[in-house]
Amino acid sequence: MKQVPIEEIKNNLSGYLEIAEKERIVITRDGKPVGILIGLEDTEDWWEELLLQDPRFQAEVAQARQSLREGKGISIEEMRAK
Repeated sequence: MKQVPIEEIKNNLSGYLEIAEKERIVITRDGKPVGILIGLEDTEDWWEELLLQDPRFQAEVAQARQSLREGKGISIEEMRAK
């Protein structure tokens, strides 16, 4: 993960967006992280990124994982059979 001062990002946003398609960039102000620049390689990637950040989606995933730990749910093989 690359770290870049916010001033550099402002001066060359287009260039850093190209870099961000391959790796996340931590944006710093006075040497401290203040944000992350994430590039999208594919036009559909924005949807996945938004979904992963959605608290409701995160809660659903956590609940599903807890159910699996408790022995609830079905295996992928059982799902395919249905």
